[in-house]
Amino acid sequence: VLRRAESIASGAAADGLPVPAARDGLGEALARLLMLSKRCPFPDVREKSEAILSGVQELGIRIPRPLGHGPSRFIPEKETIQVGKEDATMHTLFAESFATLGRLDNVTLVMVFHPQYLESFLKTQHYLLQMDGPLPLHYRHYIGIMAAARHQCSYLVNLHVNDFLHVGGDPKWLNGLENAPQKLQNLGELNKMLAHRPWLITKEHIEQLLKTEENSWSLAELIHAVVLLTHYHSLASFTFGCGISPEIDCEGGHTFRPPSVSNYCICDITNGYHGVDEIHASPAGSIPVSSTESVCEVEALMEKMKQLQECRDEEEASQEEMATRFEREKRESMFVCSSEDEESAATRDVSRHFEDTSYGYKDFSRHGMHVPTFRVQDYSWEDHGYSLVNRLYPDVGQLLDEKFHIAYNLTYNTMAMHKDVDTSMLRRAIWNYIHCMFGIRYDDYDYGEINQLLDRSFKVYIKTVVCTPEKTTKRMYDSFWRQFEHSEKVHVNLLLVEARMQAELLYALRAITRYMT
Repeated sequence: VLRRAESIASGAAADGLPVPAARDGLGEALARLLMLSKRCPFPDVREKSEAILSGVQELGIRIPRPLGHGPSRFIPEKETIQVGKEDATMHTLFAESFATLGRLDNVTLVMVFHPQYLESFLKTQHYLLQMDGPLPLHYRHYIGIMAAARHQCSYLVNLHVNDFLHVGGDPKWLNGLENAPQKLQNLGELNKMLAHRPWLITKEHIEQLLKTEENSWSLAELIHAVVLLTHYHSLASFTFGCGISPEIDCEGGHTFRPPSVSNYCICDITNGYHGVDEIHASPAGSIPVSSTESVCEVEALMEKMKQLQECRDEEEASQEEMATRFEREKRESMFVCSSEDEESAATRDVSRHFEDTSYGYKDFSRHGMHVPTFRVQDYSWEDHGYSLVNRLYPDVGQLLDEKFHIAYNLTYNTMAMHKDVDTSMLRRAIWNYIHCMFGIRYDDYDYGEINQLLDRSFKVYIKTVVCTPEKTTKRMYDSFWRQFEHSEKVHVNLLLVEARMQAELLYALRAITRYMT
């Protein structure tokens, strides 16, 4: 890098010209060095990268600077874990992540609020993308691009475009799905339904993929593809739900322009840095609220949990009443508006990676559409999905099962400033509300509890992050659980990610099982 920089600088000096900006791939190399200087878990690499950047700058060549503040636009940087200041456990996780991905990405830096979950997540993702499996490596990354693009998630698309090219993928495929092999094009319909209306998937859809002669999928390949699609649909939910910033070395993560006098210029907006939000937002978020009001919110929620537990102990509703409460909650979930009509700006034109951009999430009974309830008692992950995945794609069922359990059971027995709190009732309400939005019913759960525990602003956030994540805003993130820690809100997002992924998997795996029988 220094040799190339010296060549550019000396060439300009010989011609009596001002030193130009980085060119001929030097810009990308400098952006990568900037990322390493800020995000590499190994201090010697950080220091060396910084020294090289300083050397380039001394030659008079402009070097990049990061845009934004930290890994998340929703969480102040000072409240996230700083690279170089992590404890031994987290350092091990960071080093493993860096070794497998070649980077320490912003998703990891936010997920590390919950190290136990992060370890399981990284292990699963590594297996899906890099270990032996039915699909070739470039197919895996392309399927990740297809899935992330359904939600216009430029963050994930950018990462996987780079990974796709790195493993030898054909750049022509990136010009649109119609340029990819027919076999991948055939997956487009399943991708679309899984992302937005998984309840419409039938065994006929599965049959079409498995029986298209020379472009057919094997069952093992299809299971691998389905797990990848659901993984990246739900990871798009996490990305938007936590306001994940662009990676430093990706588009929107850095600029070569010098800082303006006010340290904020219009060019930053086009690069995806929304500094105004950061400057004007109060530390507690963009919605001013008195601390007394927020404390009352926490106390009220704890009181409701206590009352519900007492009611549970005293009486049990009949099966008919439980079924009625589920149908009522499912119906009401349709009327929870899932957006504030604020579009997130995608930095890369991701629409070209999929067809039918008008196809999105639709509530069950809108326009007279009826969807039968999916009873977990008839088809569950534990009794049916797990064994099917493990049979066709060994070890993945086990990895997913572990990840689902960690997310569902994760607790530190705290709520905001309160210690020794049993949060299992609240976690179950969140999980079951998400499954209820997908028509999935647990016969032994009283859906009346959901309205007691989840207020409207929280339901709006949940529905947006799960169904239309690209419409999530900082205002929505700030408006629920205002007195809770950011780590607790990230925990909510982990529940949303895993509940969504399991819901999509249940519909796809049930259709595959029906095809097989």
